[in-house]
Amino acid sequence: MPISDEVCFFESIGRKDLAVFGGKNASLGEMVQTLAEVGIAVPPGFATTADAYRRFLAENALDQVISETLAALETNKTTLKAAGEKIRTAIVAGDWPKETEGAIREAYRILSERAQHDNVAVAVRSSATAEDLPNASFAGQQETFLNIAGEDALLTACKKCYASLFTDRAITYRKLMGFDHQMVALSVGVQQMVRSDLGGSGVMFSIDTETGFDKVVLINAAWGLGENVVQGAVTPDEIQVFKPFLDRQGLRPIIEKKLGAKEIKMIYASGEGPRQVRNVPTSKAERARFVLSDDEALQLAHQAIVIEKHYGVPMDMEWAKDGETGKLFIVQARPETVESQRKSGTFKRYDIESHGATLVSGLAVGEQVASGPVCLIETPDEMDRFIDGAVLVTSATDPDWLPLMKRASAIVTDHGGRTSHAAIVSRELGVPALVGCGNATELLHDQQEITVSCAEGDVGYVYEGRSEVSVEEIDLTEVPATRTKVMLNLANPATAARWWRLPADGVGLARMEFVVANTVRVHPEALLHFDELRDEAVRAEINTLTRGYEVKADYFVDSLSLGLARIAAVAHPHPMILRMSDFKTNEYADLLGGAQFEPEEDNPMIGWRGASRYYDPAYEDGFRLECRAVRKLREVIGFDNVMVMIPFCRTPEEADRVLDVMQQEGLQRGAKGLQIYVMCEIPANVILAEEFAKRFDGFSIGSNDLTQLTLGVDRDSDKLAPLFDERNPAVEWMIRTVVQKAHDAGAKVSLCGQAPSNYPSFARVLVDAGIDSISVVPDSFLQVKKHVAASESK
Repeated sequence: MPISDEVCFFESIGRKDLAVFGGKNASLGEMVQTLAEVGIAVPPGFATTADAYRRFLAENALDQVISETLAALETNKTTLKAAGEKIRTAIVAGDWPKETEGAIREAYRILSERAQHDNVAVAVRSSATAEDLPNASFAGQQETFLNIAGEDALLTACKKCYASLFTDRAITYRKLMGFDHQMVALSVGVQQMVRSDLGGSGVMFSIDTETGFDKVVLINAAWGLGENVVQGAVTPDEIQVFKPFLDRQGLRPIIEKKLGAKEIKMIYASGEGPRQVRNVPTSKAERARFVLSDDEALQLAHQAIVIEKHYGVPMDMEWAKDGETGKLFIVQARPETVESQRKSGTFKRYDIESHGATLVSGLAVGEQVASGPVCLIETPDEMDRFIDGAVLVTSATDPDWLPLMKRASAIVTDHGGRTSHAAIVSRELGVPALVGCGNATELLHDQQEITVSCAEGDVGYVYEGRSEVSVEEIDLTEVPATRTKVMLNLANPATAARWWRLPADGVGLARMEFVVANTVRVHPEALLHFDELRDEAVRAEINTLTRGYEVKADYFVDSLSLGLARIAAVAHPHPMILRMSDFKTNEYADLLGGAQFEPEEDNPMIGWRGASRYYDPAYEDGFRLECRAVRKLREVIGFDNVMVMIPFCRTPEEADRVLDVMQQEGLQRGAKGLQIYVMCEIPANVILAEEFAKRFDGFSIGSNDLTQLTLGVDRDSDKLAPLFDERNPAVEWMIRTVVQKAHDAGAKVSLCGQAPSNYPSFARVLVDAGIDSISVVPDSFLQVKKHVAASESK
């Protein structure tokens, strides 16, 4: 509803009006107009036009002030700080044109009547005509004023929005992005406040911000009003949802949940005065629980998909939960500006070949590695002592830090999440950043030489000294097609999404034990028999990890299923072959609480491992937890592309006992499409291949152990290293024989050992043998793919 030529309610605005109302307000109007009927709730409000801004400048003779001041800045006759302050002061001192003031007052009264509240509290947001474009977000460049109530306070806040077009950071950002300062106008959005001060709020992307993986929604959440998440003042909760399963009845496709510290929350300020909001510490209870329930996270993810589909591009959204009603609102939506613009044909891979001691870790932003001296700065006022190319270390970055961010080789902060403004801008600048480190400003010091690595997955590291780094550009534009499937060996959920662009045929080996060791961290028997634990320090650490779980064993099932889900998501819709836990007893003993439940063996390599554990009373209940995690992965989260593989299965009778336990846990071969493979890593698996084929759908050759046990060579022995060779004729005979026997019995065969990764030419032996698929580490994928294509052509 238009109030005048200069003020319109959101329902009269659409994205076609970007030049009039700016990206932010045009987008809000678009959602109110078109998406309300499909469940997207946007708080009501109105916006002023860009012409209202221009008229305000003209009637207060501000155009000349702005032009002359910026010209002086360009010729170094004034400083950035002085120029910005002069322009802002002049704008705030200006008088409203009567027609504009009257229209804003009238619109505010109507909004208050609709809300059935005198002087309804509103958020006053800036919407520049050059922001929220596909190639530049302008995120956080202008100011937002929260909990504004009363006509006079609103008019003052609107002028402050105009003035914020000339903050130091906004001037710098426009110059960096190549925008003419005086060609950019500003619309003010006035939006009814959501009582998220009593609930929570955050940021949401319809794409993975670090890898561009387009099948997930990334949600960050913190208590209170949303500015703390946007500005990076808190470390928020992080949730990922797998988009393809959201419309499938009965599934709950959450594939990651990380509890954030959520150190503070922004609430309404009480009493009179200029401050309408304030930050307060969160309680221990608030820090220990998630802001969003699973149902709420799924609801938000569904809204992200609806919004993305409507706009036709990946989106960056802000949301808020009303603490009084529990209702979820979308308060902003704009195009994602980094990963969606990235060329899909090539990507760079950074490898750290050697590095010093680990000093600090945090959330990785970007996938690069950078080295330089530390420059520890507490406020932007100290920017004069910053050295170009240094690593900026500070408590938190916000838009005021932009002039420093673009000069830094890397950024390290104590606070913040992956969707904070600082993270968004560092991606746009191509500067690697570690956020949410917690104590970087305490552990790092000025002039200290460090390396910042964001190339190792979700977690990034600060290493002492300058590391040796290699950079490889991987070209995906000329990958040959092959009949033999080439799959990936993946173990680490944190790095799996890095490889989603590789045109692989799935994941041929996902190692459960890696997820147990790095994500779960606790021995399953220590959870099942927690009251029997003798080590008090271990008990305390397990209590911390399992907080919120009444039944500690549920922690194992949930953590393991979520970790595996992130790998399955990269494979989907292709298969993922999941190997059940294949720790040796000494490795199990290294898990929290594990030493109490594991025997000491002289030769764990051929000891109590694999299938022999799964039906043994000493571990069977632990294996049942593994089975429950797999069942949740397949039937609750939805990854029915997951196949299960049994390692180190010595006899067909042992296989029967394992399959019986699995069936009791709802994992029955053939039911709900479940396929079960067996590892072929013992000569007995080859000799009795016909019998194993009666019990399993396929074989996956573990060339490491098969070579070791065929040749009688300890693969870890330095003295015997020259004898350990998967290309030995005896090993080749084993491979050819099991392929033939398996195919004769109607079973498939894959190879998931290191041989083709170490010796890509070994692929010819496998192709000649007629193997169905080869699984390799991602680094070797393209080379092996080419060798397979060449072998097939011969």
